[in-house]
Amino acid sequence: MAGSEWDMATEPRWDNPLTSREMPNRTTRFAGEPQDVTGARLAAEAYLRALARVQPPSAQECWHDIVLIVTELAANAVQYAPGPFELRLRRTFDGVHVTLHDSSPTPPTPRPFHPSSGGGGIGWYLVQTLCTQVSVVPEGEGKDVHVFLPW
Repeated sequence: MAGSEWDMATEPRWDNPLTSREMPNRTTRFAGEPQDVTGARLAAEAYLRALARVQPPSAQECWHDIVLIVTELAANAVQYAPGPFELRLRRTFDGVHVTLHDSSPTPPTPRPFHPSSGGGGIGWYLVQTLCTQVSVVPEGEGKDVHVFLPW
């Protein structure tokens, strides 16, 4: 079962100061079960709905890209880092910062794509392509995957 926390922060944006508006941050914890991939996607969608009320996305694809990347990161955590994971979403001055903490210290690596064996292997390529910044930071017994996407 997922646990969730909301907090509010303000951060100015160069083209639209939001100092008087509150922007949501969200942290959700998951047990690491297969159904938690869907839970992470739903948590991201709830966060984006709240964020869009404060600041609409600059383009519709921004919403879809963030949901896709959260889904990929959660699926990788469930498949390659058995155990609980935590999803954090935060508004930045020019986008959304997504952090996924999982239980494996092993950094993600691209895998070859083999359509004849059912596919797979394109998730990390999607992360690298759609995100403006990507970093993997060892954290405790696991790691934090930080990605930034436009909003």
